[in-house]
Amino acid sequence: MIYNFASGPSMLPEIVLQRAQSEMLNWNGTGLSVMEMPFTCDEFQSIAKQAKTNLASLLDLTENYHILFMQGGAYGHFSLLAMNLLGKNKQADYVQTGHWSNRATNEARRYADINIVASSEASGFDHVPEQSKWNINNKAAYCHITSNETADGVQFHWTPDTGTVPLIADVTSDFLTRKLDVSQYGMIYASAQKNVGVAGLTIVIIRDDLLDQYMDITPTVFNYSEQARNNSRVNTLPTYSIYIAGLIFEWLLNLGGLSAIEYVNRRKAETLYTAIDNNDLYQCSVNSVDRSTVNICFNLSNPALEETFLNEANDLQLINLKGHGAKGGIRASLYNAMPQSGVDALTSFMQDFSIKHG
Repeated sequence: MIYNFASGPSMLPEIVLQRAQSEMLNWNGTGLSVMEMPFTCDEFQSIAKQAKTNLASLLDLTENYHILFMQGGAYGHFSLLAMNLLGKNKQADYVQTGHWSNRATNEARRYADINIVASSEASGFDHVPEQSKWNINNKAAYCHITSNETADGVQFHWTPDTGTVPLIADVTSDFLTRKLDVSQYGMIYASAQKNVGVAGLTIVIIRDDLLDQYMDITPTVFNYSEQARNNSRVNTLPTYSIYIAGLIFEWLLNLGGLSAIEYVNRRKAETLYTAIDNNDLYQCSVNSVDRSTVNICFNLSNPALEETFLNEANDLQLINLKGHGAKGGIRASLYNAMPQSGVDALTSFMQDFSIKHG
């Protein structure tokens, strides 16, 4: 069996792929593939409505939040969220914890005066700065964090208290991997290709009071207020991506919801971190309390062996373990669809590799 540790697009649950295969040519007796359906037709509207209902159930969403099915990817929304939230107040706070929060900060600088609330850059992005050291601007339109850094293996395991400043989070890589109290956020957003399905869909969940903060330059199709008012139908939706996401939401509910998948994900991460920490050949530089449960980043104590490690892992069908281009090293992404057996196969290989080369 192939175990795909890619950071995204990532592996999908086999049961979801089988369901999509069975419905590919004929969805629900309509004689149509979902890819052929007009986004305005009753059939697709039922798919999108059920997907929203199931996502709201997974997250225990209250009625003052809107679920928007959009395009652009999380990277695109680094700019789009700024356009949508900085129309009345061009000050924003950003917390820098790694590669992607840095990119989000740089995009926002095009539109606002940015205050760096806290940063772990000086230590190589190896931790989440303690809140006691944050310098929040109480006049900011929002405070932005990246809940999990895919390139650096750093994750928030607590929710910041930003007072009256709305908290915004890019939750792309750990979305639906654990319980999340959305009521503590003004907005969260995530592209789908990690835990929610296939590339093309970006989910924005935004509170009512933030929908009238957009700048005049905001394109209509990327205007959160317009999309909320029109049930995400200002333009053609990424229909097939929404369909796959809906199957994922249903799969998670059938597993027992986010508490159940969080338990599974923590066990997988603990298995791999134990293998790293108990073997001198492997090193993880991230502070233990801030380690990601979904993107485990580590290095070999002998960097010259990393290419050999990747090649031998690939021969055993343990694929896509190469670290992010900006960081190097090894990265194992343990998203929801990665089974415990994949982690066990990886740790077994790591042990054998250390005996052979260590």
